[in-house]
Amino acid sequence: MRAAVLSGGGIIVRDDLPEPVPGPGQVLVQVKACGICGSDLHFAKHGADMLALGQQMEGVPRPDREPIDLSRDIFMGHEFAGEVLEAGPNTEAPPAGTAVTSFPVLLRPDGAVDPIVYSNHVYGGYGERLLLSAPLLLPVPNGLSTDLAALTEPMAVGLHAVNRSRIEQTEKAVVLGCGPVGLAVIGALKMRGVTSIIAADYSPARRALAEGLGATDVVDPREETAWARAGAAGPLVVFEAIGVPGVLDEILRYAPAQSRAVVVGVCMNADTVNPYFGISKELSVQFVLGYTPEELAASLRSIAEGDIDVAPLVTARVGLDEVPWAFEALGNPEEHCKIIVEP
Repeated sequence: MRAAVLSGGGIIVRDDLPEPVPGPGQVLVQVKACGICGSDLHFAKHGADMLALGQQMEGVPRPDREPIDLSRDIFMGHEFAGEVLEAGPNTEAPPAGTAVTSFPVLLRPDGAVDPIVYSNHVYGGYGERLLLSAPLLLPVPNGLSTDLAALTEPMAVGLHAVNRSRIEQTEKAVVLGCGPVGLAVIGALKMRGVTSIIAADYSPARRALAEGLGATDVVDPREETAWARAGAAGPLVVFEAIGVPGVLDEILRYAPAQSRAVVVGVCMNADTVNPYFGISKELSVQFVLGYTPEELAASLRSIAEGDIDVAPLVTARVGLDEVPWAFEALGNPEEHCKIIVEP
């Protein structure tokens, strides 16, 4: 089997990987499309730092699995959609040929889970085939194409952030950053019925995408700040979707009193904030990550039913041999937003 893997800090294509064989409760799926996630780009460059930070964290369960070995091949790709090929022994599953996506984890017989995100042994969506857990499969409805179904996962990230914010329709939203995560937030805000959505990004192309997904105002920070566009009339709900040092402190400094900041961008560096800003204005800061299975299913429905148009987000489709190029190309926000791998 062929798959693009992370090896030695770069992306290469392996041509001789063992074929995955479905066990009980598992389904073998032919990957038709897989989006390249920003977190994959981060892991390719900062994998050692990410793993080290994970080891420092307390207050979360330690996974019952071998740690990721960066000296070995790492399988990635968690924004996938494909077609069922066959089910494992004694497994109820959709018939062969059914288009599906899934919550990106593989259930183990002992009850533990293996994330389909970064792994030395669990295949991801940057390969021709992968194993999925039958109970977690989501059949793709309404004849939706698999390349658009692959955007279910990133759109669910935005839906989760908006759900966790508990924003009301009458509240004013500000979205800082219009990459895939910020765009997913904008789409979810629009579906929630929020009537004022201010989006800020340096890229004209991404500001145009933000407008298409429902932003009511777009701002080029070089010419006008989101804070100036929002005005001082009451609290804001601010979604931080940039993930670089300094942005959170900017929010604390400029957001109106009683505003809420929802941090959905993943910052990989240590950051500094001035608590005085937040205390003085009684601001709230909330961090969010991922999504629930219910939100993933809701995201798929919203795409399939046409409630949110994700097609403009796809700026290129590539085969496995072009994945190394795609990882480099995504560094240019003017040319690319979401590149789909079609193994």
